[in-house]
Amino acid sequence: MSLILIIALTSQGLYAAVPEPQFTVDFNVGGGRVEILAGGEHFATYVYADPEIPRPYFCRVAAPGGIQVTRNHPPHPIEDAKNDDHATFHPGLWLAFGDLGGADFWRNKARVRHVHFEDSPQSGDVGTFTVKNVYETPESPPRIICTETCRYMVLITPTARWIIAESQLQAVASEVAFGDQEEMGFGVRMATPLTVKHGNGTIINDLGGQNEPGTWGKQADWCAYSGVMDGRRIGILLAANPGNFRRSWFHNRDYGLMVANPFGKKSMTAPRDRTVLPDSTPLPLGNVFSLGFGVCVFAEEGEQHPDYGALYDRYINLLIDPNPKQ
Repeated sequence: MSLILIIALTSQGLYAAVPEPQFTVDFNVGGGRVEILAGGEHFATYVYADPEIPRPYFCRVAAPGGIQVTRNHPPHPIEDAKNDDHATFHPGLWLAFGDLGGADFWRNKARVRHVHFEDSPQSGDVGTFTVKNVYETPESPPRIICTETCRYMVLITPTARWIIAESQLQAVASEVAFGDQEEMGFGVRMATPLTVKHGNGTIINDLGGQNEPGTWGKQADWCAYSGVMDGRRIGILLAANPGNFRRSWFHNRDYGLMVANPFGKKSMTAPRDRTVLPDSTPLPLGNVFSLGFGVCVFAEEGEQHPDYGALYDRYINLLIDPNPKQ
């Protein structure tokens, strides 16, 4: 059975219906985290309060049968001994910005603070919760420069597990801008055994590029990072919502990093060309800025790659048609 996890931060609105829910989604809330259970099996953990990582993230994202597809968090001293870099920057799955209003939320130099649950986690065939976050500058006392509202919906079917989310950001007090860096957007850190560096992994994009040399700095609809474990191809497809303000470049590394970045116009295309000026994406006061990304976690029998184009089409169809007939 394949497992599909999609996180879509989008301006389309929360989808009213989803295909044929079959299993119960349950949440265990406590200690600054939400454990997500799919039919009683661990699925992922959403962390909203961590003394070492001052921003929300998902960790321990698992494929069917419990195989973990994101790197151990924190990195394991033996399994991740040669792949333990950026332990607090790359916890699993995350949205972060290396430059928003001049503050660095990627490298944990500024804080994305969870304020409250606007809607508490509700279990059922479709699980939901909504969080309110604020982006704070590092000085003392901190200034709030931006607010974010994220609504998550979790659905389990016999062949897929979905998390659908929408995120809306708004400036506070005055206009802010997103800068031009590699470290911007939606990131994934793969489990060490699935990485290219480990000798088992492969990165592929929709243009036919392969691994870091063929996918880094390329604009693409999606990239997939996978490897073979226990006789199955395990991996993650990361896609960017075509409704975003700009197509994403991908900041991919053979050591296990994959980032969809719509902000890095100079840093991802001409980092050493002094004639190309850095780009800036304004967030005017009073405007709402929305982003969309999809993450598909799969576990296929054998070594064959799944049909990534079909997985991407499935993601797009959910965005276009919130009430699919199948």
